Amino acid sequence: MTKNTPDRARTRFPGISSRAYEHPADRSALVALRSLTGFDTVLRRLSGMFSERALRLMFLGGSVRVGDDQFRNIHDMVRDAAYILDFDEIPELYVVQDPTPNAMAIGTDKPFIVLNTGLIELLDDEELRYVVGHEVGHILSGHAVYRTMLLILTSLGARLAWLPLGNIAIGAIVIGLQEWQRKAELSADRAGLLAGQDVDAVKRALMKMAGGPQLTEMNVEAFHRQAREYDAAGDVRDGLLKFLNLLQRSHPYAVVRFAEIDKWAGGPEYRRIMAGDYPRRDGDSSAKVTDEIRNAAKAYRDSWNETADPFVGKLRDIADGAAGLAGDLFARAGRRGQNREDN
Repeated sequence: MTKNTPDRARTRFPGISSRAYEHPADRSALVALRSLTGFDTVLRRLSGMFSERALRLMFLGGSVRVGDDQFRNIHDMVRDAAYILDFDEIPELYVVQDPTPNAMAIGTDKPFIVLNTGLIELLDDEELRYVVGHEVGHILSGHAVYRTMLLILTSLGARLAWLPLGNIAIGAIVIGLQEWQRKAELSADRAGLLAGQDVDAVKRALMKMAGGPQLTEMNVEAFHRQAREYDAAGDVRDGLLKFLNLLQRSHPYAVVRFAEIDKWAGGPEYRRIMAGDYPRRDGDSSAKVTDEIRNAAKAYRDSWNETADPFVGKLRDIADGAAGLAGDLFARAGRRGQNREDN
């Protein structure tokens, strides 16, 4: 690939690993999956249930492929994102006539990006640059490949619905994968910020996705207050309803993404990456699953401690109580074992 210079000065990240921007829960799952010998081979065989070739032909025949002579401005954004994130190839991107503001990265062997016209019409150039970087981040992380598993299992669950326990077992796995996918969206938001390096554009885009194009009728601080109010909820019942509402969603709510990216952009991790201190791709093979799982557990624990959601508070109390009880049981078992040895 020919490395072209971006349209304006932005920091480039040579050799950056996707681990640099991945949410800890997303990263621990990906490191674990990547460490399984033969997993990709099995997954690709499973993905044979879906024809990537047919999918690409569908978009080739029914949409517009961007390039130097079609939607050149968007093509430049893809090229710039690949350049900044040091991606070896410029992913193909197709524009689809669809008023729903949406974008996705799909495929296994050679993932590509799809942008709906509704999103192009909704966003300005810098906001759209964030979205393109978000999708390139999905590809760089391997999300397009691993999300195939979710599609397969969802389809498989429907086929096994007649079995007494088959659909329940598949459903439990799907719920877990959907929670991972929502964290993967937070990772891709960070990649979009790194590609565009304009946090205000990211915030504007998320506000528009929530409330439409009338940005003059919206206020950043008010939207942030809305995010804090959503986090706090009203009582335990509201917290449970929030949890249930999320179960069928592929993305976190816009206010949650807004608060998450604002926090990350103002934190030390983003500053370190911008200063050139970040994990490199050549260290991916030595990443330890146990370390990433601990990081994921810490991230969840920190978010539980920081939230004002009373439902999460109850879950935290139950978890703390269970941990304390388990600790007491282990301590008692240890004392009994020591007494036996003494006798």
